Amino acid sequence: MRKILPILLALIGVLAGGGAGYFLRPPPADEISPATDAHAPTPEAHPTDHAAPEGDGHGEGATVEYVKLNNQFVVPVVEDARVASLVILSLSLEVGLGATERVYAVEPKLRDAFLQVLFDHANAGGFRGAFTDASQLDDLRRALLEVARKTLGAEAKSVLISDIVRQDNG
Repeated sequence: MRKILPILLALIGVLAGGGAGYFLRPPPADEISPATDAHAPTPEAHPTDHAAPEGDGHGEGATVEYVKLNNQFVVPVVEDARVASLVILSLSLEVGLGATERVYAVEPKLRDAFLQVLFDHANAGGFRGAFTDASQLDDLRRALLEVARKTLGAEAKSVLISDIVRQDNG
């Protein structure tokens, strides 16, 4: 009985999860009425992309998109030849409308350039002390935008830091 109980519980969990997923799934695209879901993403859009309005804030005249980069950035902060802490960031790019696919096409190059900027920022002490100070983060955003523009050109409008955390060792 002791060996059957965990298997039985796992089976119940899988069935309950599958049932919940089945009943809570979104309706097929052909069942969505344009009148009720006018702001639904198009099928070819990436699930983390969002068009943002510029102007009155009602979605008309949207000229930019926000593209969340797929993985977080992990940056070691080295002090006295040892890793004293790790900084973990999530970044998004504000780009011109229609540039999302281009961002994903060059994402490895962007990540490499962003990591170099983040390492330089860490080595200059940017992640020590009050690392979330507005001037520190503004300097970091400017440096990240500069390398984004080298890769994407004028399509890169700004770099957004959506999450940032520092985990101190010891």
